[in-house]
Amino acid sequence: MKRNSANNLTPIAAAVAVMVMSVAMTAQAQEADSKKGAKDEVQQVTVTGIRSALQNAVNIKRNANGVVDAVSAEDVGKLPDNDVGESLGRIPGVTVGRAFGQGASVSVRGSDPQMTYTTLNGQTVASTGWYDQQAIDRSFNYSLLPSELIGGMEVYKSSQADLTEGGIGGTVIVKTRKPLDMAANSAYVGVKASKGSLTDKIGTDVSGMFAWKNDANSFGVLVAGAREKSDYIRRGVEADARWSDDVTPSTFVQERERKAFNISLQAKPAQGFDLGLNYMKLELDANNSNSSHYIFQGNSCTARNAAGACLSSNTTLANTSAPFVQTWARAGKMTSDSFTVNGSYKTNDFKLEAVAGTTKADGGTSLTTNYGYSGGNLPKWTGTVDATGTLIKVNPSSNQSVGLANLPANSDVSTWALARGPNSDKENFAQADLTLKLNWGSISSFKTGFRTTEHTFEKHTDRAISNNPPSVSTASLYDGTIQMGTPGWSYPRPNTSAMLASSLGAVTRWVEDRSGLGILKEDNTAAYGMFNFEEDKLHGNFGLRYIKTKVNSTGYKLDGTPLAAGDVGQNDGWGRTLVTNSASYSDVLPSLNIAYDLQKNVILRATASQAVTRPNYENMFLSTQIGYRDTVAGNETVNFGSAGLKPMKSTQFDLGVEYYYGKGNLISLMYFHKDINNFITSDTQVNQSIGVVSPDTGKDSWTVNRYVNAGGGKIDGLEAQINHSFDNGFGVVANYTLANAKAPAISYQDRLNVFTLSSKHNVNLVGYWENADYSARLAYNWRSKYMVRETGYYGNRMHDPYGTLDASFGWNINKQFRLQFEAINLLKQDDVQYGAAGYDTTVKTPLKGGYPAWSFLGETTYRLSLSAKF
Repeated sequence: MKRNSANNLTPIAAAVAVMVMSVAMTAQAQEADSKKGAKDEVQQVTVTGIRSALQNAVNIKRNANGVVDAVSAEDVGKLPDNDVGESLGRIPGVTVGRAFGQGASVSVRGSDPQMTYTTLNGQTVASTGWYDQQAIDRSFNYSLLPSELIGGMEVYKSSQADLTEGGIGGTVIVKTRKPLDMAANSAYVGVKASKGSLTDKIGTDVSGMFAWKNDANSFGVLVAGAREKSDYIRRGVEADARWSDDVTPSTFVQERERKAFNISLQAKPAQGFDLGLNYMKLELDANNSNSSHYIFQGNSCTARNAAGACLSSNTTLANTSAPFVQTWARAGKMTSDSFTVNGSYKTNDFKLEAVAGTTKADGGTSLTTNYGYSGGNLPKWTGTVDATGTLIKVNPSSNQSVGLANLPANSDVSTWALARGPNSDKENFAQADLTLKLNWGSISSFKTGFRTTEHTFEKHTDRAISNNPPSVSTASLYDGTIQMGTPGWSYPRPNTSAMLASSLGAVTRWVEDRSGLGILKEDNTAAYGMFNFEEDKLHGNFGLRYIKTKVNSTGYKLDGTPLAAGDVGQNDGWGRTLVTNSASYSDVLPSLNIAYDLQKNVILRATASQAVTRPNYENMFLSTQIGYRDTVAGNETVNFGSAGLKPMKSTQFDLGVEYYYGKGNLISLMYFHKDINNFITSDTQVNQSIGVVSPDTGKDSWTVNRYVNAGGGKIDGLEAQINHSFDNGFGVVANYTLANAKAPAISYQDRLNVFTLSSKHNVNLVGYWENADYSARLAYNWRSKYMVRETGYYGNRMHDPYGTLDASFGWNINKQFRLQFEAINLLKQDDVQYGAAGYDTTVKTPLKGGYPAWSFLGETTYRLSLSAKF
């Protein structure tokens, strides 16, 4: 994993390569055109695919009253992106947080992903995660959504009164297709095969759609579905330093199956009426294992940093420690079901719209288990470890490969690790809107409406009771081999299903972990009024949105209640009666959006508004306990949340100019500013006595965090973009975003004043060519360093700059069939993460002073697809 290997281009070099390719191809094509003779005839090029999608996106941007960017369905289908989140990352000002090889979260203009509000057809879509080591927040997990089912996406970077509140960073509206917009009896079928450079199995993907409507175009049905099955392997080196300065080569294996189904009914029974019903089901099975081979440096460390982390070691047989390996296996799954009915009635004077529905998600980790092995026939570590650079270099001087022969014939499950943590998220919603046409001078219309929701989020944790479960054959728990971590020595491949089944059989009963229960109920109401105006060269809107929220937070109280017989140790000190705290707040949010035509094709755009993002669920749970009986000494923590936390609030404005020319060509420059207050911070106290003795330390000494509103942050930035297509099929898309984002340092345990997952610089460069038969695209995305913050094992660390170069080539075999090849992350960019917190902070040792805490090998993924449309 060489950070600056010859195969890895620098961001500038990669950007130049894309631009040179575009210019060279353009020059070559134009030279060929010039040799045709003196004729002035210009060959007509059919505008389809990439160019058509870009033109649609530019038209949406141009006609909007606010600051809006879009991705059309054609663009999503032909970009080298396998989920919607990654497709959004091509938009200026949008960065994608990748988790386990997928685009999972979206940040807009340097803000935290929780400040991005994602909707499905304008309404909330419920979402949970599958991983129990990540914080529970309000961001949508985009890895659920396959791109094939989406009709288009719009990103509102400015606010307006008729937009649902919640997105300080921006609002993403994901749109599904409607049957009456499709041709009668139209169908689509696609099959895809994929293979990664690290993954050892071929993935498959099947998707399809069928749309029918009657001859009168008054009733239609659309059915669509997708199924993807693949494995994901992540290899790297992790440094937790919890046991004798350990460094651990590790390999994560996930068995993924993503399924999606959408059915949409639409009817226009009479003039002016439009009725619809939409059901979307999303499901991701994500069972996984993480195997670690521990290297203990405590007896052989030769240098340390100021935090005490070992920077180098030289281990021989004389000073080595007993070897240890372990595998964590988890049953992870998340589903999301959304059902919506809507209707509208339109006349020459008004339009009345109504929508109601429900969205529900279930997820979390339904079983966590562990199998560990120490000593015995395991190879003893000898070699050197160098952590003085940006990557930990592990250099063995002896064979470290592990086979079944190195493990005991029978295995016992680590009963202390058996747990489950299911989560659920649900919202019922109803909304009505009325638009009245007016003739009040420059005031063209008035729009008003209301929205009401009932939102419930629940998290649970259960601990297993197991009475002397029998041992199982070790051979039954493994199947084949994997390469261990970055060094790549051999290790048995976990049979995740067998591990989970064996562990579940060892469970006698489940006991509720009262420290892990949290139930939140939010009742939200909103009403707004918005005037649209248009006169000569000026158009836009202004309005007010009133919001009111009532919150109930329910959980158990840490009150010193002694542990009862037969209870689990995690309940020591926790009461047995549920308590509920309630609070409410309200606010008025003004907005103004103005667009002025300086010239026929030049628009000056200005916006000003206030927006809110409600507190994270994690911050509103009454109390949560972390680190009890997890074999890690010193990480014992209790977090106290509050239902009374206020939402973060931003006062923001935009000012920019846009120049449109030709068909879908654009040059624009936009300045944006956000002044955010009511940040949620933690009042942290260390070495606190709470009346509970940790079995890992034998002490009643805890870190106590209390979440409160305090401090503010600011984001200032620029967005620049250019879209240019030539008459010969070539084109260039380029955008750059500068986001100077400063958050209050006290908000985070690392005490760094940067927003989570916020990069100061973000660049997209795309060169493409297409005609009626063929297409080619080379796309580069680069972002500067950014802070990753997670609860649990991984913690807070800085991610090195990250860039990906993707390529796609398509062949329209005929009008029905298309063959496409994609290559993702051609540069094999590694994930490099290091501790950025100061030495005086309370984060764990590897997360301080630039220590190279985590690094994972980059992977190139290749995909070959065949699609047909009729």
